[in-house]
Amino acid sequence: MADKPQSGELFGIPYNFERPSVGRLLSSYWQPGKGMLVKKPFGIGYTLNLASWRSWVVLLVAGAMLYQERSSRGGEETVEESEPVEVVVDDD
Repeated sequence: MADKPQSGELFGIPYNFERPSVGRLLSSYWQPGKGMLVKKPFGIGYTLNLASWRSWVVLLVAGAMLYQERSSRGGEETVEESEPVEVVVDDD
């Protein structure tokens, strides 16, 4: 049986299942001069290039949205617990 390739592209999506090393992990997440997305060091697809300022904007927006969602969810739980909810079922 022929050996299957450990890295390559399938339908334009990169994959890499070679055992990752620390150097390869660090160098793949920090690639100055490349775009916002770079090939993942292990697995399927792309990841953020932390050398790009656009990646940091994406991380800040995602963090702000997560913070807002968690803080608003905590406030809604106290309102839901204290106020009863009326459910009306209409039988036609």
